[in-house]
Amino acid sequence: MNQKKQKAIRLLLSYIVILLMIIIILYPIFWIVGSSFNPGNSLSGSSIIPENATIKHYQELFNPKESDYLLWYWNTLKICIITMVLSVLLVSLTAYSFSRYRFIGRKNGLMTFLILQMIPNFAALIAIFVLASLTKLLDTHLGLILLYSGGAIPMNTYLMKGYLDTIPRDLDESARMDGAGHLRIFFQIIMPLSKPIIAVVALFTFIVPFADFILARILLRSEEKFTLAVGLYQMVAKQFGNEFTLFAAGAVLIAVPISILFLLLQRYFVTGLTAGGIKG
Repeated sequence: MNQKKQKAIRLLLSYIVILLMIIIILYPIFWIVGSSFNPGNSLSGSSIIPENATIKHYQELFNPKESDYLLWYWNTLKICIITMVLSVLLVSLTAYSFSRYRFIGRKNGLMTFLILQMIPNFAALIAIFVLASLTKLLDTHLGLILLYSGGAIPMNTYLMKGYLDTIPRDLDESARMDGAGHLRIFFQIIMPLSKPIIAVVALFTFIVPFADFILARILLRSEEKFTLAVGLYQMVAKQFGNEFTLFAAGAVLIAVPISILFLLLQRYFVTGLTAGGIKG
C-alpha cells in the first residue's frame, strides 16, 4: 500500500471519528430543542422534529402568572454578571502577583491552588453550609457570588499566569523608568495586553452559575431567590410534577446569554486558551 492510500485511509478514519463525535454532541441538543416544542408534557414521545409543534411552553415560561421563570432568570443573570466581574478582577490580580513577583511561599501557593482545584465542591458542602449559616449568608445571592468567585481563583489563576508569563517584562521595566507604579502598570499596560485571557476567564466564570445546581440548592431556600437550575429542578421534582417539556423549553433558553457572550468574545477566545498554555 503506497503512502497516498495510507494517507487517504487515515483521513477517512479521522473524518468518521469527527462525524461520530459531532453526532454524539449535537443529538441531545437537537432532541431537547425538539422536545421544547412538543405539545404534550412527556418526553417519551418527543423527537427532533415534533409533530404539531407549539410555542405554548415558551409562552408559559414568560407569563409571570404561570411561572417564576423570569424571576429565576434575572436572579441567575445578576449572579453571573457580578461573579464574572469579581472573578476577573480577583484572578487578574492574583495571576499578576504570581507572574511578576518573587516572594516567600510563591511555589507553595501555586501548589496549594493546584491541590484545591482537585477537591470537588460537594466534598466541602457541610463546611460551606455551616460557614454560610455563621456569616448569615444562607439564602442570599451574595453567599453564592462569593463562593463562585472564590472557586474560580485556583484554576483560572494558573490559566492567566501562563498567559501573563508570555508578556515581556521589558514593558514593566520601561514603565517603571517613566515613573509608573504597580497599579498603573497593571491596569494600563498588562490588562490591555491580556484581553484574550480575560475573555476566557470571563466566559468560564459566567457559565458556572448557570450550570451549577448543588451549591445553589444548598444555600438558597426562598423560591423568589432561586437560580434557573434550582427553579427548573423544583418544576419537575415537586409532587405530581410532569412538566418535562416545559423544563426542556427553560433549559433551551439558558443557552441564549452564554451564546451571546461567546459570540462577543470569540475573537479573543482561541488566542487566550492557546497562549495561556505556553508557559506554566
